[in-house]
Amino acid sequence: MNPQKKFHLVFSILMGTIMFLVMTFVITFANVGWSENFSRLWMKAYGIAFAIGVPMIFFVAPVARKLTGRVLGVSPG
Repeated sequence: MNPQKKFHLVFSILMGTIMFLVMTFVITFANVGWSENFSRLWMKAYGIAFAIGVPMIFFVAPVARKLTGRVLGVSPG
């Protein structure tokens, strides 16, 4: 795997891990509160979000980068 692809893969995994941990924590807490099975529900939500979201980040981020460049009239370096 070339360094650019490796960088993008690692970035996608790290971004997904951080973002989905925070988002699923907040959403799970908003939905069920600090309940006895909070951790189990949170980790279930995190697993689903991670499995769907990381591939989305990997494939959609380049498209979003190009669209942002077009909107702003700059080259997405």
